[in-house]
Amino acid sequence: MITYKNHVIFLLSLIGALVLAYIGSLIFNSGIGSTRASSYSWLDSRTAEKINKIAINVYGENTEINRKNNQWFVSNNGNEYLARQLRIEDFISILTTRSAWTIRSSNASTHERFGLDGSIRVTIYGENNFPLLDLFLGSEDAAGRETYFRKAGSNEVRSGDNRVKTYITSPITSWYNLRLIPESEGDNIDVKNVQRLSVYTEREVQVFTRRNRSWVISGISVENPDISSIESYIRQILTTEGDNFVDDVYFDDPMFNQTRIVLELDTGLVKTIRFNAPDESGRRYAHVSGNEYVYSIPSWSAARLFREAVTFEMQ
Repeated sequence: MITYKNHVIFLLSLIGALVLAYIGSLIFNSGIGSTRASSYSWLDSRTAEKINKIAINVYGENTEINRKNNQWFVSNNGNEYLARQLRIEDFISILTTRSAWTIRSSNASTHERFGLDGSIRVTIYGENNFPLLDLFLGSEDAAGRETYFRKAGSNEVRSGDNRVKTYITSPITSWYNLRLIPESEGDNIDVKNVQRLSVYTEREVQVFTRRNRSWVISGISVENPDISSIESYIRQILTTEGDNFVDDVYFDDPMFNQTRIVLELDTGLVKTIRFNAPDESGRRYAHVSGNEYVYSIPSWSAARLFREAVTFEMQ
């Protein structure tokens, strides 16, 4: 009798364990199904190479970014300015990468509640100005980590990556490539590519010439050159950025004939950066050979472009 009772208890326990395992598997698979259901991308990744234009409208202010010859340019005030290629690539990547864009509603009556009144909009175009994506951005969720989105012509509302709104609502200057040497973006030009640096001021001429892994300095007296300091200085010049482009000053203005920095690269390319005299705050304008842009350089950044001989001495 005891043996029979133990046997029944064992079978009931086994059945109970199997039932729990079954329920657990349902919950687990349900979770997987939910994750897959919310995995979504606004654009197919294969369309990224077909994108030729990004049009942004934020409360009536328009920004247009166009691709020409595999380079992105920002249109503003009738001019086209070189754009930050990596920023645009990252922005497009967010839209083409599958991730959790959770469906929040399919009812048009909820659009106003989610802030989707059309005040913020981004339209992505392909060849022949064909719209690939027309997207409205709404308000943020309570935690401020996600934004609500819907496609034009659709009632479906999804929420997801807040970076899209951060990009869209940033000032137009955030899209500009304001580096004096724009090719240094993505390290396409680095210190290793510089063979000679010449700095011409009204007071002196500093020349740094590469010799194998070292540098020879002429024009100024440096008894014990600090190689790391020299290369840090060159890197600083390569990556210096303005804070805006200047529309009312022309690149051929005689004021740019006073001070200049010349970079000679291992490709044979020569980059000449010409500056005007600093204003009362120390701000300068700059023009770089190869384009017609005039950059505005804030005082703190302009000051770092010109150094005393002592800064290159080994301490």
